[in-house]
Amino acid sequence: MKTILVLLTAVFLLSACSPTVGSEKWCKQLKEKAKGEWTANEAVEFTRNCISSSDDAKKRY
Repeated sequence: MKTILVLLTAVFLLSACSPTVGSEKWCKQLKEKAKGEWTANEAVEFTRNCISSSDDAKKRY
């Protein structure tokens, strides 16, 4: 029982460390990461959430 509790606690703590995909913090973190280290999913999400939203914001103003 203790082992399960320890494992659940570890998973909870580790999952809380990474920012939500598509958030401003996530976009900044990915910009700092070498593009050669990006996964295909990260590249798609970056384009959808970071580049597209930046273009939308420019159109509004």
